[in-house]
Amino acid sequence: MKPGVHLRARQRGVSLLIALILLAAITFLSVSAFNAGTANVRVVGNTEARQEAQAAVQAAIDRTIGDTLFTTDPVAVAAAPVDIDIDGDGLVDLQPVLQPAPACRKVAPIRMTELDASLEADLACMGSGVARTAGIDSADAAAEAGKSMCANSEWLIRAQVAEPNTGVQVALNQGVGVRILETDSENFCN
Repeated sequence: MKPGVHLRARQRGVSLLIALILLAAITFLSVSAFNAGTANVRVVGNTEARQEAQAAVQAAIDRTIGDTLFTTDPVAVAAAPVDIDIDGDGLVDLQPVLQPAPACRKVAPIRMTELDASLEADLACMGSGVARTAGIDSADAAAEAGKSMCANSEWLIRAQVAEPNTGVQVALNQGVGVRILETDSENFCN
């Protein structure tokens, strides 16, 4: 065999080996780029699902605060989930629940001297100037004198949602101060 023929055959083998190594490297880079792209898409999808769940839970809390029924019947308000349409297509996307029911955490009676007769909100709290004890002296008579028909209350509202398709779970707590009738404060506030 001629010496040049063996050298050329050997060069072809090395060229083939280098081509295969480059092909493997390009394949590895392509697969890595694809995996990085799909991972980013998953991260964005998970972030979007979490943001939608947070928006739904906040909307449920806002609806609850917007309707003062939660101060007069908190258990009934929490009995049913709140239907939320995130994408505006007319279909319910998420159903956050108020769990536990809204709870009054603190209450402070409003004194008649704290009210302003020129404000409509204060007029509703002004009752008769007659003492509520109906002429019977008791240990509580002094404490009851001067109270209005309203009280300032602080409520804790907690809403949560679990999205079964994505596995996202979100819970939010929000406090709110509400002026309520003193009779409601006696029923729902400790």
